[in-house]
Amino acid sequence: MEPGMDDKTKKRIYMFYAAGVVNLLIGAYILFFGRNFLPEDKITMLILFFLGFAAIDFWMPVMMKKKAAQDQARLEAQRRAMGTQGGQSQPPKT
Repeated sequence: MEPGMDDKTKKRIYMFYAAGVVNLLIGAYILFFGRNFLPEDKITMLILFFLGFAAIDFWMPVMMKKKAAQDQARLEAQRRAMGTQGGQSQPPKT
């Protein structure tokens, strides 16, 4: 994980990965054993459903990490900009 990432975001990322694994397992179960108790059209629909959500569950953490890295870079740029100004805020002119 990113060193500057807060615990709340890390927890959300772990939960997305866990949900992705669960969706993959359910999709695989239906793929291999669903023919015993489900009609063919339902099997296809359920497999697409669970594997689609698994893909989303593995894609979301990538986007969350990318957004966290962008936010961290923006904060660092603001800190550097404040550092070049001497770190002193100027009182507003009236």
